[in-house]
Amino acid sequence: MSILTRNRGAMLLLMLNIFLAFMGIGLVVPVLPKFISELGMNGSSMGLMVAAFALTQLLLSPSSGKWSDRYGRKKLIVSGMIVFMLSELVFGLASSVPILFVARIMGGVGAALLTPSIMAYVADVTSFEERGKGMGMINAAINTGFIIGPGIGGLLATHGIRIPFFAAAGAAGIAAILSWLVLPESLGKEKQQYNRELPRQSENLFQQFAKSYRSPYFMGLLIVFVVAFGLANFETVFGLFVDHKYGFTPMDIAIIITTGSILGAVVQATIFGWIINRFGEKKVIHCCLAVGGLFIFLTLFAEQYVMIMLTTFIIFLAMDILRPAVSTSLSRQAGDEQGFVAGMNSSYTSLGNVIGPLIAGLLFDVHINMPYMVAAVALLVCLVLSLRYKQAGEPRSTARAAEQRRG
Repeated sequence: MSILTRNRGAMLLLMLNIFLAFMGIGLVVPVLPKFISELGMNGSSMGLMVAAFALTQLLLSPSSGKWSDRYGRKKLIVSGMIVFMLSELVFGLASSVPILFVARIMGGVGAALLTPSIMAYVADVTSFEERGKGMGMINAAINTGFIIGPGIGGLLATHGIRIPFFAAAGAAGIAAILSWLVLPESLGKEKQQYNRELPRQSENLFQQFAKSYRSPYFMGLLIVFVVAFGLANFETVFGLFVDHKYGFTPMDIAIIITTGSILGAVVQATIFGWIINRFGEKKVIHCCLAVGGLFIFLTLFAEQYVMIMLTTFIIFLAMDILRPAVSTSLSRQAGDEQGFVAGMNSSYTSLGNVIGPLIAGLLFDVHINMPYMVAAVALLVCLVLSLRYKQAGEPRSTARAAEQRRG
């Protein structure tokens, strides 16, 4: 039976949920300028509002992952979609800047509840060999949401600046109902009960990061952070970079980013599973780190439109293969801690998404090439560290995981 239709189409429902969530994030892009003029926002307010989403997701994701281990994936997924629906509704009704911040923080809560649980769900319902294909499909849905979101937002905004958010809220509500009625729980009640009964100490975010540092999968989480940081550096100033340096138009920029993202989504949805099974996660991760770092650096010397497009396509493709490859590697090493590891995966991504844009903006003001130089160096240094790091090869057993928790 196909991975898409197994378990009452669970994978299709998961892809729909994550697609709608990230499409909703993208909806904001074309309408933000009008919101700025309507509500009197400045650049600093906008930057803080964007960071508020990622910061909220960062703070909540580790706990969310652990909750999914204790209480099941389905409850967290449905709850995440409901919170996301409310965040879009509040954003559409907002009449002041503080309300917009509330809406984005709610969006961060929804993403924190949703993403780790979906990643853990995929790990629950796929075999060791299918894991890469499953993670690739989820990441393809994420990328497609990002790609389509701004376009749908711009189209719906012709009927009213707030219409896109109401449409996203309605779609999220329908997805939440479908998930509640159709999606089967992937984590058995006995396993949930076992996870709840394990002796646990209350851990704050810093303790959870410290625990992840001591874990055998830390290098994978470090790569997650570096990829998010490097890609945020690249994407945050890309429009400014090509506008200042080469005079690209908004249409040029849109074509390059959209086409590169579509290419990555197609690869993730089609041949990513084969790539992982053929070459293994470690080789794919190392190759993508090398290619991503090298081509970000080469962007500084590409002057013609075709060369800029080519280097950007290759960077997006490398990153779009790298992220699900790391997620697959982490899930295979997580053993009985799928929820916790998926939560930390989301947290390290959010940390990169918070720090990356802030650093990129500061570096761009120093020199136009600095953000890309730092992003390239970060990826290549991560490659060297990964090559020297002895990763855990097999998932840990239940007994071993329980012993580590007690310790």
